[in-house]
Amino acid sequence: MTHEEAAKFATEWAAAWNSRDIERVLSSFSNDVTFVSPTALAVVGTPMVRGKSALRAYWSQAMSRIGTLRFTLKRVLWDAGSRELAIIYLSDIDGRSKSVSENLVFDENGVVTSAEVFHGVAEVQ
Repeated sequence: MTHEEAAKFATEWAAAWNSRDIERVLSSFSNDVTFVSPTALAVVGTPMVRGKSALRAYWSQAMSRIGTLRFTLKRVLWDAGSRELAIIYLSDIDGRSKSVSENLVFDENGVVTSAEVFHGVAEVQ
């Protein structure tokens, strides 16, 4: 993947989230993906979600708890050697904004095998 392809992936990823299309987001994840997020701990009781079907269930449950969602890309960092993509964005959920970095690791076929989310503090308005 080139940096331009990584930026395109991030743009499409944000668009899928903004349209609340979980299946579109999941389409690039492996069946045995591992996903780590502090929000998962709050929603499903564990910070690590294993497998695409468990990730679908977690995201569906989390989406059912929120009214509005908007992800605005800030920047994209791509490391071709390790095939790691950091998507840094402003998350606005139900009027609460915070900076987030979603770090994705891809296999040689361009499929996400693991992801970890880092949340910042609320943005100062």
